Amino acid sequence: MLKGENTRKHIIAKSAELFNQRGYAGSSLSDITELTGIKKGGIYRYFASKDEIAIEAYQYAGGIVNRKIKEALDQESTAMGKLLVYLQVYENVVEAPPFIGGCPLLNLATECDDGHPILRERARKGLDSTLDAMKKIILEGVQSGEFKANLNIDALATFTLSVMEGGIMLSKLEGDNRHVRMNIESLTAYLKGMCLL
Repeated sequence: MLKGENTRKHIIAKSAELFNQRGYAGSSLSDITELTGIKKGGIYRYFASKDEIAIEAYQYAGGIVNRKIKEALDQESTAMGKLLVYLQVYENVVEAPPFIGGCPLLNLATECDDGHPILRERARKGLDSTLDAMKKIILEGVQSGEFKANLNIDALATFTLSVMEGGIMLSKLEGDNRHVRMNIESLTAYLKGMCLL
């Protein structure tokens, strides 16, 4: 791999950690130069703006989380098990999140929902992608006879994601994983009520 490509990846990786912990607004270009050890001129050799770094950093962080979710999904055979994976990946969010700082989608969405249109659009794409993946799992569960045929697929996907992100937010804020863990238990009980098997 070329040195320039390695440098670019280094900037993205370090910026992803910074943005996911401090937020976009709370992170300056000076913070990025300090964290990466690369001067501003060097940063601008690879990126036109802080926005460009933020977009790539979000994609990087999201990619790491998505790989961890996919690895866990591959271990599950039921639709119920697969839906619960989304919460289980964050079961130890306080001490060992799948990406430092917690959920990149949650962090970006809460920071940029009213302010930064470019980053808001990235968060919206992440939301749509996650909901679509959950809907696909639920549909497969309905088609296989695991879930009730009259199940509202869209509503269950929204509910699952809301329970996931709410648990992450509460656990991170309180510094206690109990919220995510209670939500796993509650969602498990709820999904059992939706199952035919």
